[in-house]
Amino acid sequence: MRIGLRVLLGTFVLVALAAWLVTRVFVAEVKPGVRQAMEDTLVDTANVLAELVTDDFLAGRIDDGNFARRIASLRERDFGAAIWGFDKRRGTYRIYVTDARGIVVFDSDARPGHAGAVGADYSRWNDVYLTLRGRYGARSTPADPYNPDSTVMHVAAPIRDGSGRIVGVLTVAKPNDAIAPFIERSQRAVLEGGAVLLLAALAIGALAAWWLARQLGALRRFADAVTAGERVPPPRAAGEFGDLGRALETMRARLEGTQYVERYVHALTHEMKSPLAAIRGSVELLDDPAMPAADRTRFVEAIATQAHRLTDMVDKLLALAAVEHRRALEAPVPVELHALAREAVAGLEPRMRERDIDVRLHAAAPVPRVVADAFLLRQAIANLVDNAIDFAPAGTTIDVHVDTRADMQQVRVLDAGEGVPDYAAERVFERFYSLPRPARGGRSSGLGLPFVAEVAALHGGHAWLRNRAEGGAEAGFSVGTSVA
Repeated sequence: MRIGLRVLLGTFVLVALAAWLVTRVFVAEVKPGVRQAMEDTLVDTANVLAELVTDDFLAGRIDDGNFARRIASLRERDFGAAIWGFDKRRGTYRIYVTDARGIVVFDSDARPGHAGAVGADYSRWNDVYLTLRGRYGARSTPADPYNPDSTVMHVAAPIRDGSGRIVGVLTVAKPNDAIAPFIERSQRAVLEGGAVLLLAALAIGALAAWWLARQLGALRRFADAVTAGERVPPPRAAGEFGDLGRALETMRARLEGTQYVERYVHALTHEMKSPLAAIRGSVELLDDPAMPAADRTRFVEAIATQAHRLTDMVDKLLALAAVEHRRALEAPVPVELHALAREAVAGLEPRMRERDIDVRLHAAAPVPRVVADAFLLRQAIANLVDNAIDFAPAGTTIDVHVDTRADMQQVRVLDAGEGVPDYAAERVFERFYSLPRPARGGRSSGLGLPFVAEVAALHGGHAWLRNRAEGGAEAGFSVGTSVA
């Protein structure tokens, strides 16, 4: 499992657990809190009504006194209230009064032809039982024994005579489902807020996980590219990740520098053996005073040729090493690729006349400029054309094409030679690998094509050498079309 996914899952579990706990606490507290507030209101209401009913109760006119008439008219009143979005048109109170024995003497639910609970013995209900004994009396009882959500809250207040003796009890009852919409809305608001909090926390966690995975992924890709020998700059990162990237780059540079020197010392030593052996053999033969003048001239020319080969090898090896050591272009400028090709071809005119070769330049118009290293591209084009001059038959023409394909510009050099042998097709870009030149039979340094490949890679492209269907070979390279 990727580290980003592990971070995201860990964040999700922690946030979900915290949100679940917080939401449960809030939801669990909403219903008791609302009911406690309602009970507090019922206590005030019961005591106010107990004071208002006292005169009628003591005078024995509880059934038809002012209190009873006012309660009856309350049933017809339109409250016309809007409580936080909920309309309230009718009262939901039930009021009943019991005497000192707990017998109901007044019930607001009584109607003509229906006495309600008048005459019933409520002395055992907690609201009446406790209040008659001078204690706080309240209860919550289901109206329907089979429906636990039908509970009704009853809160009682004592009725006292002039001496302060408790002579009766007034109870105010209110169904708990009257406040159910408020409870449900509060719980819904808590749940919705918890969901928003959870989503916000998850979004932040996902962003953090993405950022962490992105930084680590960039470092991993950099390490993989370095392992594969690719030319890539260290990733841009902040904080500790930036420090780690720079540390990896420093380690890569030091290790690569050591391996680079070791590899090239071995390669150069191996490649120098053959020309040095030829020079040494020629020198030994020249010591013979009886050697004919023609042979002496031939051996002197051989020494000069091998010395030139050594010089060319060292020069090209230094150029290749300089390119391979770069991780990015140091000071790129806008250049026109066809202009560089023209300059490279012009510099090879002596070689072209010597081999009786004509070079034609083809450039599609308009060709956009690219941001590049002009010197390196010019040298790469010159290497391809010089290589084609060596393999093209005398009297033929080499075509150099500069054009744009997809998002790349490319230079293609086409000759009419014998092409690349099958056994060499996979090795032409190896350092020091070279094929015999048809014209002179010798070999080159084997560093020209590797140089071209490195220059192309440094400019975001690639190099190739392949045979043409109509005969001859096509060598070329591409560069990214970063328009200036």
